[in-house]
Amino acid sequence: MEHRAISFFFFFLVICFFAFADAGSVGVNYGRIANNLPSAVKVVKLLKSQGIERVKVFDTDPSVLKALGGSGIKVTVDLPNELLISAAKRQSFANAWVQKNVADYYPATQIEAIAVGNEVFVDPHNTTLFLIPALKNIHGALVKYNLHSDIKVSSPIALSALQSSYPSSAGSFRPELIEPVFKPMLEFLRQTGSYLMVNAYPFFAYEANSDVIPLDYALFRENPGVVDAGNGLRYFNLFDAQIDAVFAAMSALKFDDIKMVVTETGWPSKGDENEIGASVDNAAAYNGNLVRRVLTGGGTPLRPKADLVVYMFALFNENKKPGPSSERNYGLFYPNEEKVYDIPFTVQGLKNYRDVRSPVTGGERVSTPVTRGGSVSGHTWCVANGESGKEKLQAALDYACGEGEADCHPIQPGATCYDPNTLVAHASFAFNSYYQKKGRVIGTCDFQGAAYVVTQPPKDLGSVSSPQDTEDRDGCG
Repeated sequence: MEHRAISFFFFFLVICFFAFADAGSVGVNYGRIANNLPSAVKVVKLLKSQGIERVKVFDTDPSVLKALGGSGIKVTVDLPNELLISAAKRQSFANAWVQKNVADYYPATQIEAIAVGNEVFVDPHNTTLFLIPALKNIHGALVKYNLHSDIKVSSPIALSALQSSYPSSAGSFRPELIEPVFKPMLEFLRQTGSYLMVNAYPFFAYEANSDVIPLDYALFRENPGVVDAGNGLRYFNLFDAQIDAVFAAMSALKFDDIKMVVTETGWPSKGDENEIGASVDNAAAYNGNLVRRVLTGGGTPLRPKADLVVYMFALFNENKKPGPSSERNYGLFYPNEEKVYDIPFTVQGLKNYRDVRSPVTGGERVSTPVTRGGSVSGHTWCVANGESGKEKLQAALDYACGEGEADCHPIQPGATCYDPNTLVAHASFAFNSYYQKKGRVIGTCDFQGAAYVVTQPPKDLGSVSSPQDTEDRDGCG
């Protein structure tokens, strides 16, 4: 009996090992905009001591690439935005760059990918149109050195590249980027067997909409979840919802087969007074629960079988980064190599990990939006889903104006917002009135799939953004 028990236990361990072997992978971004960081040699020792097997760097500094040589750590390097134009215009430049910064170090330094630019669409130097030719020329250089089978080429995008991200099923790319950039880029990724790189920060969404988004939902903590009215899927964290919005945007362009790597995500441990949610407790909860979410395997609700590769931002607090205080406080470690907070990076480390909920901030929701420059940030509106059908829309409209006690007087015949006299316009007005009255709480803009939330003011709702704006009313809202 004892022998059988030991055999079963061994079998169980083997099964667990292979289950986790196919799970996701966690890496870290190694930024160096600071004047007090340890040497690259020390950094590599730190990475290895923590069991971190993947790292992404923002350049190709020789001291860093040499230090990573022979470490067994997989590396993603970056061709900076300022070199995009040269890489796009001249194949010879791309060839020389790959030889000097990639081929000369490979395979001792296990470079597995090249990030061509970073968030190019928001680059103030207008380098967007050079992205596709730069991608192709860098890949052409890899072909020249016979490295194209081992090293992938892609370019990280920010979520601002999406026209719509809520609900996730309605995810779509900005129209002006689809034909010149996204279609050719996704086709390039398909042809080369590469993946889309995405930078996703639930912190930004929570900071701007803390009156609507529950903190537990943003931090991977237990919560009732949010149902996507477009497909009926339930989301239990904001990270998955953001990722699926990108998957939906790709699917809308018929690129369901393209994989994704999250090249940046993180949460600051400190911020300015108006940076809601930036704290050590929240950063520890987000990153610790993120590691658990990724390493225990499984994809997103929209792609449940696609395990995730995620790079946390960032390895160190970087004291020379410009911008608000949060920008200098994303680090997992202080420059002296001490942890900012204690979280695991490996499956082994997860065994003893517990998310310690702060008695002050745990599960707390902020009721007042942040104001910047005199305007209220985080505005959202509820609009009718025209594809839900007339019967469902009419039933939802009747509920909103009746039991829901929405203010529907302005859409009565002869009233100021009666025109346009369409079911969708009237329903949008009523749904938004109900949603704003309920404080824009998640779940109050659903109506069994007849409505959804948008982040840009719909034209049929006039000029009123939210209940706070009623003093300035000069339209339908």
